Amino acid sequence: MKKAIIKTNKGDMKVDFYEEDAPKAVANFTKLAKNGFYDNLTWHRVIPNFVIQGGCPKGDGSGGPGYTIDCELDGKNQYHDRGVLSMAHAGRNTGGSQFFICHSRDNTKHLDRHHTAFGKVTEGLDVLDAIRQGDSIVAVEVIES
Repeated sequence: MKKAIIKTNKGDMKVDFYEEDAPKAVANFTKLAKNGFYDNLTWHRVIPNFVIQGGCPKGDGSGGPGYTIDCELDGKNQYHDRGVLSMAHAGRNTGGSQFFICHSRDNTKHLDRHHTAFGKVTEGLDVLDAIRQGDSIVAVEVIES
């Protein structure tokens, strides 16, 4: 089972991936992480009680890796609860490198089966709450077990 540590300037968040539900999204995210794509990027979008969003190399929400991946919306874990990692996109099948992490279930139900949920923060939810727009993603360490 693949896991990751998202290292930020506010602390670390440990993540378990939904490899069975979203294998393409997990493979894409972990490939980018291993290649250092996320190193020193910012959390460019933070909306309290909704999400924090990162993974844009331009830092403004308009950038990506230069390709897109398809959405994976049929798995059993395709709901957006507190701590869930999900692919950001500009329309179906346009995800790439940008992802978000949900603050709570309160304002994210409408994202279910529209955005690919591909993992969940299992430790470090206090870090999720502490992130502010402009804070940095220091690195993402992938752990293969």
